[in-house]
Amino acid sequence: MTDPNVPSRPIQKVLVANRGEIAVRVLRTCHERGLKTVAVYSTPDRSAPHVRRADEAYPIGPAEAAQSYLDQDKILEVAQRCGADAIHPGYGFLSENADFAEACAEAGVHFVGPPPEAIRAMGDKTAARQLMKDAGVPMAPGTTDAVASTEEGEAIAEDIGYPVLIKAAAGGGGKGMRIVHDPDNFAGAMDRARGEAGSAFGDDRVFIEKYIEEPRHIEFQILADHHGNTVHLFERECSIQRRHQKVIEEAPSAILTPEVRREMGEAAVAAAEACGYRNAGTVEFLVDADLNYYFMEMNTRLQVEHPVTEWITGVDLVAEQLRVAQGEALGYTTDDLSINGHAIESRVYAEDPASGFLPDPGPLKRHSAPSGFGVRVDAGVEEGGEVLIHYDPMISKLTTWGRDRPAAIDRMARALDEYEVASMATTIPFCRFAMQHEGFRNGDFTTHFVDEEFDPAALQLEDAEHDALAALAATLYYAHTQEDDAPPVATLSDGANDRSPWRHRRRHAS
Repeated sequence: MTDPNVPSRPIQKVLVANRGEIAVRVLRTCHERGLKTVAVYSTPDRSAPHVRRADEAYPIGPAEAAQSYLDQDKILEVAQRCGADAIHPGYGFLSENADFAEACAEAGVHFVGPPPEAIRAMGDKTAARQLMKDAGVPMAPGTTDAVASTEEGEAIAEDIGYPVLIKAAAGGGGKGMRIVHDPDNFAGAMDRARGEAGSAFGDDRVFIEKYIEEPRHIEFQILADHHGNTVHLFERECSIQRRHQKVIEEAPSAILTPEVRREMGEAAVAAAEACGYRNAGTVEFLVDADLNYYFMEMNTRLQVEHPVTEWITGVDLVAEQLRVAQGEALGYTTDDLSINGHAIESRVYAEDPASGFLPDPGPLKRHSAPSGFGVRVDAGVEEGGEVLIHYDPMISKLTTWGRDRPAAIDRMARALDEYEVASMATTIPFCRFAMQHEGFRNGDFTTHFVDEEFDPAALQLEDAEHDALAALAATLYYAHTQEDDAPPVATLSDGANDRSPWRHRRRHAS
């Protein structure tokens, strides 16, 4: 019987429906596999790196994502016009949109990702919880259905026991999420969670689960083919977060025992099989201080932090996505894989850690990435380009590998010291702070690391010699470029200045 999710002929041309570093990363693997590539771009992205690296590129609208990268009709129109037979969605934008996956199939273009049914099942958090309950995957105490009213929610919270977590049923990323420690605060927290969920996802349903004290955020990478084979490629630790969004990730976790790793891996595979999953995905868990683990959600796409898994396994996850999409069998099991060394990822965002990680987009006057043995940089913007205010402010992902965790951390610290960015604040100083922090180096931290351990004042304690070199580098660079406007106040690592449009708006709003 023919599988409708497998193309009837070999994939020849892939349209990458994304931008930035993930678009560049997908294009590279496509080229290595001999596939022709197509980029799409919004008006301000017309000279972006992903556009120049593709074999063909087509405009799809203005800067606003809703009129460009989220416009399904425009993207499918380009696919039809250029003869693309597959679309890789990357992450974000349309990557977890079941309607788009269906529209691709109706247009005769293969969606490089899971079936629409799996996206829907895991995208609705209440439906996902019911699936996990049926599959025997451990979950924190809570509801499997959306809460109908504040009164019902208060009764459930009282039964579970405070603190509780109110979460959006239709999305993630920290939106529509509230922690409630006291019954007196429940009603207000639920109203705010529902309002935020409605604005972010067009769906104000929420559910309630027990809040895990001192949690670790640990996720398992899975792959599933169309022949009934599902494997996991071990775990990633993602506990260093700001605003419930990750900044630093590593593989493997520093705290899992072999026995717990095996159990969590089996639970991740069971979660994937419960929804008929295909292609690459990630099953996320919260882990408490006693190594009890609880299903949190499944991301039905490639993750931002996938490079650390590639470092320790030697598996190109994008290549595996394309192989699975083509209908090939994985050809290996988890037992055939092993963990080789340790890998760390630092997300380099145009954000100011000293100001609550406020976005700081704008022109990228200087970008000199580190290199050397065990260092990888996935960048989506280049020197002379711009970090656009319309999208996620990521500049790059810096990953390092070492024979063990201390070696990977030391290599990351060295790489962060080498990283040169001028004209905007970045998360580099925060990542350097983490690499030097005793708790992080000892593996003793939780998802509260930023709130409890990070002191923005520590970023001001720069070495005097380093500051002198930074000032000299900025001055020489300005003299060389002969800019008409004021020279940027830069450092070798963060390049903070006061030209951010976010700061400009905040200043005039006050």
